[in-house]
Amino acid sequence: MNHPTHASRPWNLIADHLEHLGTRTVFGLPGDDMALLAAVEDRDIDVVLCRDQRNAVFMATGYALASGTPGICAVGKGPAFTNALTGLLEARSAAAPVILVADGTALSRLGTGAFQEFDQMAAVRPFTKWAARVDRADQLPAVLEKATAICLNGTPGPVYVEIAEQIQDTSPAPRILRGKAAPQRLAPDGDVLRETAGLIAAARRPLLLAGGGTRHRNAGRCVERLGELIGAGMFCTASGRGSLDENHELFCGVAGLYSTGPAARLWAETDLVIALGSRLEETATFGWPEPFEAPVIQVTTDEQTLVTGPRGRAVLGDVARAVSGWAGLLAFGTPDASWTERVRAARAELHARARARSAAAAAVPLSARPAVVQVLDALRDVVPDDSVLVQENGLQDMWSYHFPHWSCGSRGGSVVPSEQTPLGFGAAAAIGVAHAQPGRPVVALVGDGAFHLFRSELPTLADRGSPVLYVVLDNGGYGWLQSNLDQVSGGLSRFAFVADRDTGTGELARAMGLGHWRVDSWGDLEGTVRKAWEQCASGVPTVVEVAVALDDVPPGMETPGGDFPQREAPAGEQD
Repeated sequence: MNHPTHASRPWNLIADHLEHLGTRTVFGLPGDDMALLAAVEDRDIDVVLCRDQRNAVFMATGYALASGTPGICAVGKGPAFTNALTGLLEARSAAAPVILVADGTALSRLGTGAFQEFDQMAAVRPFTKWAARVDRADQLPAVLEKATAICLNGTPGPVYVEIAEQIQDTSPAPRILRGKAAPQRLAPDGDVLRETAGLIAAARRPLLLAGGGTRHRNAGRCVERLGELIGAGMFCTASGRGSLDENHELFCGVAGLYSTGPAARLWAETDLVIALGSRLEETATFGWPEPFEAPVIQVTTDEQTLVTGPRGRAVLGDVARAVSGWAGLLAFGTPDASWTERVRAARAELHARARARSAAAAAVPLSARPAVVQVLDALRDVVPDDSVLVQENGLQDMWSYHFPHWSCGSRGGSVVPSEQTPLGFGAAAAIGVAHAQPGRPVVALVGDGAFHLFRSELPTLADRGSPVLYVVLDNGGYGWLQSNLDQVSGGLSRFAFVADRDTGTGELARAMGLGHWRVDSWGDLEGTVRKAWEQCASGVPTVVEVAVALDDVPPGMETPGGDFPQREAPAGEQD
């Protein structure tokens, strides 16, 4: 094991690079040599010391998604490194620009059975866009510049830099490169834009789908302006949420798994889909008619994600540049008035159904458990409208994906798990979001199962004072698994994923100096949420546990079928 002085120089170079990027926050759990902490001791760089490397990468991912700039994470070697891999899996799937820096076995000791030796380079490559090992200090500046360029450009994603212990020093000190840190945006081919503009102009019933690649790419509301120009119904994927103005009269919610009733019928009627920055994964296309006859124009920076099919057309390039190009070519288009009226009617019906559900939930005794839609209503009424909602993807918290029970409006933000949906991501990522956007309200809506995986970071919350409001939907454990278990023919009575017990969250939170509240009846809900938010807004991280029923699920989720619910009726007939 090294002493702090042995490895301080490379970490000083890393700190120089972070200052060049304008990055002031690092998440992680450093290795034994403490070189990272020594390098930033006298600098304006903050290190959020986490309790778990997996959560550290989740925090860096939340930071990256919220800011559009690299999230930085630092960990040790061996088991510290492998514990971070789940976080890298999520960052890769979420297209988050994360730079993971890890210790590695010294070059002179490779292959000798050194303490915690492991072939980290071989293990990490499937999880990253690029990986490099640094054995000499003079290699480091160029590696850092390349790592930054790769994580930001094209489709963003995580990169990995391994710093060998007992790194070979060189003199004089290597020059810090000053390359451009901002991403360079790929312009689509002009002929392709003109061809696809013709398809758009010919469509009478278009839909726009904003994916995660639309985040930070909708300056001046250019996507909404395109939607207005062509009369398109507008949807987002879960990862693309927060990129569109959800108050817009043509916005109809989150596509795929979370699109039911009147919104789902639009997907059965459309004659063209324009997918902006979406991989069109299973969650985004779940419930689409089969076969899906409408052509799909897919805008992406990664040709490996093309899934447009024989009737579709690929546009390789940046979302904003594609949208602005089309806007110029379609300036004199005339939308189909009957289609835009159907889109507006679908949106109006979604709002009417949401109001009816809230009214039905209130028509029970005040002592009844809160319905999840009431929790969302209380948050909407209490929390400022520029808040960022950070979500999990459990059985009850999926209500928040169902527009308009939760709406980001025109000022709100959203950070969600990717298609990988690792349990505990949202709970940890919320800390990263709070650091990326200081002063902006951050609410984490999580299930109790996810929160229990995160509880090791309550001391991190206390140490940092991260002003996050955690709303924990308590259904007694792992509700999705229990619902699947309940569907097994004949039952499996020996096993259970939920239980009615006090897990000690309140006692632990209070011991850490955090705010804690609990709601067991809906009559107490709004008042408690208001008090909790006031406490959080004063600078105290706060946890609100809300008891919810296991069968309180969104429409279409009543019958789990493994990864996805079973839907026997056509998508257009789902409520």
